[in-house]
Amino acid sequence: MATQHLQSLELAAQGDWDSAHRTIQIYEDSLACMVHGYLHRVEGDNGNAAYWYHRAGKSLPVNSLPEEFDRLYELAKQV
Repeated sequence: MATQHLQSLELAAQGDWDSAHRTIQIYEDSLACMVHGYLHRVEGDNGNAAYWYHRAGKSLPVNSLPEEFDRLYELAKQV
């Protein structure tokens, strides 16, 4: 599963939001929900982002998008 998390984040880093979203949206584990929420933050849809972070048991983060990307990427590498 961690492969899909990393793949989604890498696609997002390349600017391919649609592919990143398609890659992660079929998974429902906590990390996938946070990645999904991150993607909606990138999109500027904080309401949807908050929903996905909530599904992961987290609050919408207040860190920058690059900081959140790095945090999620590190988490995905540990899975």
